[in-house]
Amino acid sequence: MNLNRQGKCERRGERVVFISIFNALESGVIYAIMALGVYLSFRVLDFPDLTVDGSFVTGAAVAALSITNGMSTILATLLALVAGFIAGAITGILNTKGKINPLLSGILMMTGLYSINLRIMGQSNIPLLNEATLFTKLTDHWSKLGIDQAISQLLTSLGLDRVPRTWAILIVMLLVTILIKLILDYVLKTELGLALRATGDNENMIRSFSANTDYLKILGLGLSNALVAVSGALYAQYAGFADLNMGIGMIVIGLASVIIGESVIGTKTITRTTLAIIIGAIIYRIVMTLALRTPFLDTGDMKLITSILVIIALVLPKLMTSHKELKRKKLKRIELEHRLKGGAKSC
Repeated sequence: MNLNRQGKCERRGERVVFISIFNALESGVIYAIMALGVYLSFRVLDFPDLTVDGSFVTGAAVAALSITNGMSTILATLLALVAGFIAGAITGILNTKGKINPLLSGILMMTGLYSINLRIMGQSNIPLLNEATLFTKLTDHWSKLGIDQAISQLLTSLGLDRVPRTWAILIVMLLVTILIKLILDYVLKTELGLALRATGDNENMIRSFSANTDYLKILGLGLSNALVAVSGALYAQYAGFADLNMGIGMIVIGLASVIIGESVIGTKTITRTTLAIIIGAIIYRIVMTLALRTPFLDTGDMKLITSILVIIALVLPKLMTSHKELKRKKLKRIELEHRLKGGAKSC
């Protein structure tokens, strides 16, 4: 009897873990769009932009307010993109035209956006549970295709009696994120993209070729925060609400996704790097979900877990590189000793 009960508990736990990981995949794909925006500012432009914490909420606030006022969900999401671009462009203007330190420019914009977001929302929280969002419409159309039923039957035959309600959000958002990745890859390989990358690598050099680095910075930061705002708009529709404080720590999540992805996949090419960031965002969400299921951790420990993840992702590759270098030097020393012994014997 006890063995049967234990077996049932284990199977129930496995089903819950499967659903939790599935939810982490869904949110991870949405966060991946934000991580691509962070990559554009931090890696491509080498600009420590903290506007992200504010522009993520700006995207969510604009989309939520637009949807509650009867606007099309697609148009509301595009409007959030424009709002994010404006926020990022203002940060660029503060830095390039106002000659304000890059870090301080982002902090000032992030602080200002808190009040602006409150003005946009009119309150600290806008619920969307009773509104038709992009995902509710998508789910309604998707259910008519019969794909969910086929996947559910397959999973049930494998022993899972608790399956995701719909696969629409994961599949469609994965396609959208990949499309954004491909567009970003293309842009970064154009003449404009090469100029953006050169500005981040060596601003003085690209300025010597008569390039307008101020314009490039403003454009790059605008595009970066546009992606962040789109991610915020999509996440608000996914979660069913827009909250004034939902952007706190978003820059850390974005950096964690970038660093984890780069450590796991690598950064040899632009195409590989952007793919690494998407995978990094998904890995981050899965690790956080599994970590919060441990008995001694709760939701208040999320920031600590994120910090530990980033530290591991930063330190581990360097330790591995140092170990490989020491191993290479040791082998070289052994090989040299063998050569010297061989030379001594021949004499």
